[in-house]
Amino acid sequence: MNKRLLVIMLSALLGACSFKRIGPDYRAPAVPLPTHFKEADGWKAAQPADASPREAWWHVFNDPLLSELTQRVAVSNQNIAASVAAFQQAQALVAQQRASLFPSLNLTGAATRTNVANAVTPLRRVRVDLGAAWEPDLWGRLGRAVQGAEASAQASAGELATATLSAQGELVANYLLLRHADAQRTLLEAAIADYQRVVTITENRYKVGVAPKTDLLQAQTQLSNAQSDYTGLLSQRAQLEHAIAVLLGEAPANFSIPINHEWRIAVPDLPMVVPSELLERRPDIAAAERRVAAANEQIGIARSAYYPSVNLTGSAGGFAATAPALISNPTSIWSLGVALTQPIFNAGLTKSRVAGAEAFYEQEVALYRQTVLAAFQSVEDQLIASRVLAEQESLLSAAAASATQAQEQVLNRYRAGQVSFLEVVTAQTTALSARRALLQAQSNRQVAGVALIKAMGGGWGTASSSTQHTR
Repeated sequence: MNKRLLVIMLSALLGACSFKRIGPDYRAPAVPLPTHFKEADGWKAAQPADASPREAWWHVFNDPLLSELTQRVAVSNQNIAASVAAFQQAQALVAQQRASLFPSLNLTGAATRTNVANAVTPLRRVRVDLGAAWEPDLWGRLGRAVQGAEASAQASAGELATATLSAQGELVANYLLLRHADAQRTLLEAAIADYQRVVTITENRYKVGVAPKTDLLQAQTQLSNAQSDYTGLLSQRAQLEHAIAVLLGEAPANFSIPINHEWRIAVPDLPMVVPSELLERRPDIAAAERRVAAANEQIGIARSAYYPSVNLTGSAGGFAATAPALISNPTSIWSLGVALTQPIFNAGLTKSRVAGAEAFYEQEVALYRQTVLAAFQSVEDQLIASRVLAEQESLLSAAAASATQAQEQVLNRYRAGQVSFLEVVTAQTTALSARRALLQAQSNRQVAGVALIKAMGGGWGTASSSTQHTR
């Protein structure tokens, strides 16, 4: 009867307290959202969609090798591998916290031999016990610990997605810059060939006394400068190739990207009206919000320390003089215990922990809001950059065409003896600079496109990203 009464009283106690959760219920922090982007029209608020799938956005550049390399990043990049391990660690912590909600069982066995004074034989005892212990989650502390661990794991998943997107974006940008260096090399090779012909023409004119030696020296200087620029591009390309190798988790000595003379700069037509849900797919924003949720649970955990904790223990077993006797005729023993702990005085320790948890929550809220604001800034920056660079490319294309035509006309007039060689040098320098500036503008548009895709959390749908024009 006493045991039954104890069980009934204990059940009543747990039933009365098990649904009491101490601490604030979580609500996502409010963030002031603009009705539209300053640099693009049509943006609207939408529901969070950070878990929605992201397409292989690098396909907008129509480069099979680029697509192959970018897909390898998620598998072999070491920073991503570290983020994967961190995510797995966070998942393991969730399992650990969940385990605390259930009783623990332990099986122990012992054998002792005791010599007693004046005894004929030593006293022998073999004992086996099955023990159980359980802490009921009276105030929601353990449940909040589980929820906090789950939120931290979700934040870790967001950080993994952020690391993946960052590594993929960096590889795409480096690859496009490498191909830009190849395009610059092709341009300089053509210019060097032209300059070499001019040197030959000038040298022949100098030998027959038609042109002064200064014309020859100027032609040779221009040729050497172009050759120097060409050599510098070789170094730049090699460094970009090394960076791509490291992003792929390979030693630079074992990796190379062949020159593709058929490659042309393709600038994707990125939409100026950006769907709002893509901003909310940014994994860093999702991770920041989950960190706020985890911090909120810490407040409840800290406040639960004001309330008593209950620990239930029990054991059942038996002992005998020998192991066979333990099986056939043991002496049974059992125990059941309840331990109640109520904090009385700890010099303000609990209060300070609660204050620290609340301050940490406010810190995470501020960081979350700052992450959102930084995301809006990044999108605005890349929208204006994409628009301005498109306008610059159009202007530079016209300038390059005019400068090339002027170069041809001046060179023809020089051959006819109508202008000085200085005008030829000026025209050639202007034409080469204009063509290189056009290539640079196209490259900048590509890199800005990559940055905009990253700012939007991973790109657009296939219907929005299929339109391209090729230079």
